[in-house]
Amino acid sequence: MRNFLNKRRVNDELELYIIRHGQSTNNALPDDSQATRVNDAPLTDLGKRQAEALATYLATGASRDPWTNPNTGYSQPLGSQGIKFTHLYCSPMYRAMQTTFPVADALGMQPEIWVDVHENGGVYLDEAGKITGFPGRTRAQIAQEFPNYVIPDGVTESGWWNPQTGMESISACYGRAIKIAAELKRRAQDQAEKSERIALITHGTFTDALIKALLNQLPNRSVYYLHYNTAITRIDFEKDHMIVRYLNRVDHLSPDLIS
Repeated sequence: MRNFLNKRRVNDELELYIIRHGQSTNNALPDDSQATRVNDAPLTDLGKRQAEALATYLATGASRDPWTNPNTGYSQPLGSQGIKFTHLYCSPMYRAMQTTFPVADALGMQPEIWVDVHENGGVYLDEAGKITGFPGRTRAQIAQEFPNYVIPDGVTESGWWNPQTGMESISACYGRAIKIAAELKRRAQDQAEKSERIALITHGTFTDALIKALLNQLPNRSVYYLHYNTAITRIDFEKDHMIVRYLNRVDHLSPDLIS
C-alpha cells in the first residue's frame, strides 16, 4: 500500500495552498477609522507572530492531510512533516511580502512576487470619498528589504501600481482572479511527470474572488469565502477535476493568535 500511495502522490497534477497574509495595521482598525488607514499597510506585532507560526507549521508541522481517493472515499494517513513546496508566490503588497519572509526562511525557498494576486482596490486611500492612488513599493525598496525575492518586470523604480488608476473596481478584481485561475488550471494540465505544490500568499478579498473563479461560480458579493489572517485553503487539481481539501484552516494558530 505504501508504494501505491507514494506513486499516487507523485502523479498529482497540482496542489494549491492559498494563504492570507498576517494581520495588518489596517485590519486592526475599527471600521470607522478611515482617517488613520495607510495605503500599503505593514503587519502588526500580532501579524508578525501569525506569520512566524505559519512558517513553523509549513516547515515542520505534522501533516493532517491523508491521501484520499475521491472516487471511493478511502483515505490513508501519510505521516509527513511540513509541506515541501515547489513554488512560493506572494503579492507585492507590503503585508504579504512581510508574511512571506519568515515562511521563505523556514522553508529555505526563494519567493516570487506575483503582481496580479494583489488585493482588490490596489494601492489607494479613500478619505471621505476622495480616492488617491499610490505607486506601491519600488523595485529598489523591495530589493533592499527583501533581497532574496524574485521581482518581476512589472515592478519598476516607479512602483507597480498606477496611481492614476486610483481604486480598482471589484469587477476588475474578479477579472484578475479569472485570469489567475485559468493560469493555474493550464499549469495543472501541462504537468507531465513532475507535480507542482504552490503556496500563494495573498489577501482576503482576492482569495474570495480566486476561489469563485476556480469553482466557476459567477462573480458576486452575495456569497463570501471568509479567511482569517494566515488562514490556509487547499485545492488540488487533477487531470479532469479539482478537489477542495479544506477552507480557512488555522490549525497553526493558538486561540490568542486568531484574527
